[in-house]
Amino acid sequence: MSVEVSLIDPLDALHSVREGAALRVGLVVPQSGPLGLTGPSALDGALLAAHEVNAAGGVRGRPLELVLVDGGGAPGRVAGEVRRLLDAGALDALAGCHTSDVHRAVESVAAGRIAYLFTPPHEGGSRLPGVLCTGIDPYRQLGSAVREVTIRHRIRRWALIGNDYIWPRAVHRAAEGLAARAGARVVLERRVPFGAVEEMLDPLLDALRAARADALLLSLIGRDLVHFNRALRRSGLDRTLVRLSGALEENGLLALGGDDTGTLYAAMPSFATLAEECRQSLAERHRALCGPWAPVLDAYAVGLYEGLHLLADLAARGALAPDGLLAAAGRLLRREGAGRARIHLARAEGLGFAVLPH
Repeated sequence: MSVEVSLIDPLDALHSVREGAALRVGLVVPQSGPLGLTGPSALDGALLAAHEVNAAGGVRGRPLELVLVDGGGAPGRVAGEVRRLLDAGALDALAGCHTSDVHRAVESVAAGRIAYLFTPPHEGGSRLPGVLCTGIDPYRQLGSAVREVTIRHRIRRWALIGNDYIWPRAVHRAAEGLAARAGARVVLERRVPFGAVEEMLDPLLDALRAARADALLLSLIGRDLVHFNRALRRSGLDRTLVRLSGALEENGLLALGGDDTGTLYAAMPSFATLAEECRQSLAERHRALCGPWAPVLDAYAVGLYEGLHLLADLAARGALAPDGLLAAAGRLLRREGAGRARIHLARAEGLGFAVLPH
């Protein structure tokens, strides 16, 4: 099956003439950096959504095109590339799946100018005009998960280890209150710069032992999360610590080599948590389009897949104006027949936590 969507380099988008009346969406997805290992899956999710839109006739006859921006760089650099595309009139909308520090930088240049959908779990708080978050904030993401894990395993002492940027800070603030309400307390909190986990492994593991924690909430992301979980396995701490992560998805679990402890949990909407019929259908369409060796669809991919369908539905209704985006999306999510748009919202509201398979 051929892919019915154009994937355009930013330089081409800046300097080439747009064919016909295509609807161009800037796709900000990490191809490098801390979340780079999730990039291929997320890109496949976006390509599948755009292909389905175009195969069904496009957006009122307009083909959907994707302009791929590497969202794995420094926030200022990614935002600068988005700004250049916007200044050139090269984009009609934005969709992104990247870290929250990149999100806030992109938001600062996109707000009020263009519709911008940010699809992964996020740090909460207010957003500027035209910015719509379809993911989940820390309190909704962790509320039932922290309580359920604490009660199930009789946890009294939690440790918190994450990367040092806006999302883990918000996660840790939420976790302290949630742990206290569940009858536990936080005995250790550490945040590590991107890429520094490997050089800080020994101090972090020593701190965990000294704190005598029963459970560990991990807000590390991407390769840092993989490196740290591997270190826990080598040290044997994976056998004594219950682990809960807000960012562990299928590709990260594969990179880790799976888990056989039975006490590794993920509080992240997951491809595996979709209803069986929906999951099977999505996997079959992905395999038909991208081949049997394509990366496993993960939570980031599913969120971006749904986000692009939502963008296309909004565009078809002439509802991409930044000032009215949130209200228009709310109306669409409540409409009968907006099934794709409602899938993510329903899962985000209802998901507590899931045991990841090994």
